[in-house]
Parts: sequence; structure tokens; C-alpha cells
Amino acid sequence: MMHINLVCVGSLKEAYLRDAAAEYSKRLSRFCRLSVRQIEESRPDREKAAILRACRGVRIALCVEGEHMSSEELAARIRAYEQRASCITFIIGSSEGLHDEVKAAADLKLSFSDMTFPHQLMRVMLLEQIYRAYTINNNIKYHK
Repeated sequence: MMHINLVCVGSLKEAYLRDAAAEYSKRLSRFCRLSVRQIEESRPDREKAAILRACRGVRIALCVEGEHMSSEELAARIRAYEQRASCITFIIGSSEGLHDEVKAAADLKLSFSDMTFPHQLMRVMLLEQIYRAYTINNNIKYHK
């Protein structure tokens, strides 16, 4: 079973975000092993070493300058990565973003939008998209 690793700077402070993340984590448990590593928020140059130590397998950094893709394209990318690795690490930075060294170490830089989202909300959005990707890859109907 594939291991999905989320490395996130900061914690989920709001109960409604923790509840949403827990719901998608529960849904994902039928498709993959999910782990979440929270890095203490400081400055990107101080966070980079802890982020890079927590990464395993294929590294996907979420950043505004990253590649835009549809849910179907993300599903195909995850399916392709499953063929060559046992773990995919998604990296979410703080409100200050990710250090350039973290981005350079990524196999893929991914952008959800040209807009900026709070990093706490981004974690829930990412979990939803990973869940959606697995439903697409497993031909399971999921709302659009």
C-alpha cells in the first residue's frame, strides 16, 4: 500500500479544519497509509532542514510558481509515482512559503492556483485532492 506523507509547516489551530482533515484522512485510509509531520513555524531558512529531513520518496512541493494541473492529471501523476516509489511526500510551507532549497529538492512543484491560500486551509484542500485522485484512479464515483 502506498504511503502518502504530508510535511506541513504549522499546525491546524481551528477545530473545523482539524475535523475536515480527520475526515479526509479517514477516507484515505482505504487507499493508502497517511502520515502528517508538522514542522514548527519560524522562517523558511530555519524550516528547510527539518522539512528536508522529513521527506521520503517522491517530493511534491506546493508553491504558487508550480505546475497547474487538473484533478485527473494529479491522479495520473500519483498513479505514475506509485510505479516507481513506495512513498510520496507533499510539502506545504508557512505563510512565508518554502525556501528555495526545498523547492529545488522537489521532484514536482505543484500549484493549486495563482491565488494564495492560508496554509492551514491548504492542508484540507490537498487532502481532498489526494482523496479525489484515489477515487479517480479506482473508478469510484465522487461528487464533482
